[in-house]
Amino acid sequence: MFTIINKLIGVFALTLLLTALTLDTFAADNAAEESIEEVVVRAHPLSAEGLAQPVSILKLDELNRAASASIGDTLSILPGVNSSSFGQAVGRPVIRGLGGPRVKVMEDRIDTLDVSVSSPDHATTIEPFVANSVEVLKGPSTLLYGSGAIGGVIDVHTGRIPHVVPDKLSGQFDFRGADNADRKTFAGRIDGGSGKFAFHVDGIYRDAGDYDIPGFAESARQRAREEEEGHHDDDDDHHDDDDDHHDDDDDHHDDDDHHDEDEEEVFGELPGTELRTEGGAIGLSYVGDRGFVGVSVSSYDARYGLPGHSHHHHHDEEGHDEEDHDDDHDDEEHDDEEHGEGEESPPILDLSQTRIDLEAGIEAPTASIRSINLRVGINDYEHVEFEEGEPGTTFKTEATEARLELVHEPLWGITGAAGLQVSTREFSAIGEEAFVQPVDTMTMGLFYVGERKIDDLSLEAGLRFERVEQDPSVGRKQDFNLSAVSFGFIKPIGDYVTLSGQFDHSGRAPVAEELYSNGPHLATQSFEIGDDSLDEEVATNVSIALSYQDESIDVLLSAYETTFDDFIYESNTGMEEDELAVLQWTQADASFSGFEVDARWNVHSWSDGEITLNLGYERTRAKLDRGANRYLPRIPPQRWRVGAVANWGNFTAELTYQQVSKQDDVADEELPTDSYDDLRLYLGYTIEVERSRIEFFLSGRNLTDDEQRYHTSFIKDLAPQPGRTIEGGVRVQF
Repeated sequence: MFTIINKLIGVFALTLLLTALTLDTFAADNAAEESIEEVVVRAHPLSAEGLAQPVSILKLDELNRAASASIGDTLSILPGVNSSSFGQAVGRPVIRGLGGPRVKVMEDRIDTLDVSVSSPDHATTIEPFVANSVEVLKGPSTLLYGSGAIGGVIDVHTGRIPHVVPDKLSGQFDFRGADNADRKTFAGRIDGGSGKFAFHVDGIYRDAGDYDIPGFAESARQRAREEEEGHHDDDDDHHDDDDDHHDDDDDHHDDDDHHDEDEEEVFGELPGTELRTEGGAIGLSYVGDRGFVGVSVSSYDARYGLPGHSHHHHHDEEGHDEEDHDDDHDDEEHDDEEHGEGEESPPILDLSQTRIDLEAGIEAPTASIRSINLRVGINDYEHVEFEEGEPGTTFKTEATEARLELVHEPLWGITGAAGLQVSTREFSAIGEEAFVQPVDTMTMGLFYVGERKIDDLSLEAGLRFERVEQDPSVGRKQDFNLSAVSFGFIKPIGDYVTLSGQFDHSGRAPVAEELYSNGPHLATQSFEIGDDSLDEEVATNVSIALSYQDESIDVLLSAYETTFDDFIYESNTGMEEDELAVLQWTQADASFSGFEVDARWNVHSWSDGEITLNLGYERTRAKLDRGANRYLPRIPPQRWRVGAVANWGNFTAELTYQQVSKQDDVADEELPTDSYDDLRLYLGYTIEVERSRIEFFLSGRNLTDDEQRYHTSFIKDLAPQPGRTIEGGVRVQF
């Protein structure tokens, strides 16, 4: 079936491209004087008219100041968005407490098509440093993007397929280096064109060692738990063999010495956090008067360590001798130098991706159709996990996703967009730690979203039907028929206040890992067991927002509540397998609720500058409806921030203070996290040189050198965030 679908996508794409060229010729001959407005592609086809759904946008200037190695860390400055950090190279966004397969991360409206949803230690192949902007749709977005967006959408706009021919050559180059981990980053992009052709080129290179931390790698609570478990083990040994008390005492002293050595090794620097990233893209488009046709080819290669990823504990029990591995393996030279000959090197993940994107757009092909757009993404991804220089488990996926969107002119007062989305995925994990068997997934969805204005009231509504097929190599094939419905409104109240709200009822199909897992998953230090009888997960969401906006003040207050029927989660069974906790994928009803504030106040403006204050707050609560302990794991704690941005001539300064509260509403076997502070400062000075802008900048993160542990991270008790980091660089724009 996958082959037939891919062929249909190819034929359909070719047909649309030929149609675009035909319409372009027709327009040149018959409508030379007609002015066609540029169609700006966004995450929502009706976003130009305003949205009832909460949305946050990180524009280029803000993105330049916030850009980090992972998309999750980059966006964590936004209210309602956190990062599921797994070291500095990995961090998927968490929106309002939901992450993983419930948040769809896209590049120009097409999924990343990698394997980042299958495990928290798998990187998302999105590079913030080459993005133009990032849009975050908060809350269910299944209507447009399928059941994998039941928690929200991250859409990274890259411009890799140009839609217009630029008037002149433009570009940006960013060089920066940080003291912590000796991190070096270079990123650049160039956009240009001539006649009816436009091109885009971008590239990224990043290299960093293990980063510094302000204390122990293990949290105080984790060390206390291990000490308590150690005492229990010692007591058991004492009762089991009283005659060998003297020998046991000697061994106990040896263990203490070894424990002290381990503590020294994981104090002040976090092993397994080194990274190296290389990537880039080339895009080319033919742009006519009524349409464009474009293609881009991109590659992404990364090699990074896995902190807290204790593979060796499992392997030792299976008889593997770490000293038998070749310490001089070519790919591990850097790690041997960092960790020393006598130390065990952390696991390394080496990934490679090649991606081809196609896009074609037609503007106003008929009097009743405003635009037609086709997007196709084709991805080939593979990564290998190395342990002590030896290749271990290999993850591969070949995936294709296509979207066709048609926006029509007002019909009975309704402006709307209809679409078709098709995706295929062939996934396999081969090796000793392959906790899920190969699975083929096919998804097909049809959707419609429309808007109508009645006086000053804007109404939005939409409907989607979707079919998901999961076909494993081992196990029972599963089919899911899903639907989603949405209704929203936007109502101005006076000149400055706007009230908006949205209701969503949508379903999510279980992903392969939830259905078919059966094995050790050492990234989560667990033995995962799936359930191929899982039903669809159904969410009913109600959100409301009140905004105030005038010349100097912009305030957005938003609240939401989402109730889940058959929420899919991992339940700790209390049993162990190979000394790993056994987690069983199961279902139960649950509810999520929260409140967010995002405010900006232009305190003062003058001829060549201004000062703006900003304030943010968020609070998320998530519980199961029943049970002795109803709390769900990895729910972000409340946090608030206050900051100021000053622009004065060529000078820019931004100071931000964020306070993250402790989180002690925890699930079974989950440890609480302490509160922490995050103080950041950005200083920039820009000079104009002919047609170029050159900005010299200096930034500091975690300036108080606090121990920061993200509660949304699977390894929060083994791997804190970097300590004080000072970064400087230069950015050239032309």
